Amino acid sequence: MAEHTTEESWHTLPDNHKVYTKTWKPTTPPTALVLFIHGFSDHVNAYYTLFPTLISRSIHVQAFDQRGWGRSVQTPSQRGLTGPTSTVLSDITSVLESLIPLSKEKGVPLFLMGHSMGGAEILQYAARGPPEIRSQIHGYIAESPYIALHPSAQPSRFTVVAGKLAAKVLPNRPMVQKLQSKWLCRDPVVCKEWAEDPLCHDTGTLEGLAGMLERADELDRGLVEVKDGRLWVGHGSEDRVCSFDSAKRWFERLGMQDKEFKTYEGWYHKLHAEPEEDKITFANDVADWIIFRANAEIDQNMSQTKSKL
Repeated sequence: MAEHTTEESWHTLPDNHKVYTKTWKPTTPPTALVLFIHGFSDHVNAYYTLFPTLISRSIHVQAFDQRGWGRSVQTPSQRGLTGPTSTVLSDITSVLESLIPLSKEKGVPLFLMGHSMGGAEILQYAARGPPEIRSQIHGYIAESPYIALHPSAQPSRFTVVAGKLAAKVLPNRPMVQKLQSKWLCRDPVVCKEWAEDPLCHDTGTLEGLAGMLERADELDRGLVEVKDGRLWVGHGSEDRVCSFDSAKRWFERLGMQDKEFKTYEGWYHKLHAEPEEDKITFANDVADWIIFRANAEIDQNMSQTKSKL
């Protein structure tokens, strides 16, 4: 991997809640900036070679442990305490606002990427985020986005309805939703590490879990639409966590001009952690998509600057 530096810090959100952030910086001038949003029961230090590979392609990456997850949890009572969707999207806005000045200073475009639950969040953001912030985002990358759960993992309709009602009465009540580690990827070592990682606590609140289900349902049913921008989606055909078929159907309904859906035949849910060279292939696919659009943006800006001289 190319030389790079990492920085750990804390970002203060509008309500003064602090979230853990980590930045991977190339030692050479960056081609693009990426803000990464992790998935359910996950954290930013569990993405293996994804960020170092992006760095090797001169892509600056920043990620943060979302409210209720990873190192952003300071007490057990904060586990899964994400708040409603409005808070989730507001937190992303706050971190994006801290990156936009750097994007302008470096003269490189800013991208928003998310995995699984985080993939649904960035798609919601592409549709519902503040227009003045979305106008600064050059493209969206969704890895195994949560449009719907795999049929084998879907809760009953009664459970969903009862959960929504309970969330209104006891929004902060914790609830463990254990994922089956064997379906996360095809590397048993990665699956074992995830199962033993104390930061992957599988605990949501009724409000947080209801919000996660609702965000996916809104996308799946077309109640929230991504209408413009640039989008790349990568999904494993054998994903047993999030439904590949639902994601593909959702994608095919989009009217966007610059969109791409990449199918990884036989792969599972964590594309960034698949065995041997597969995870590097995935990371380079992401990098290729970003760099092509970043270079086009830089070329366009240079042409506009020359035309004004």
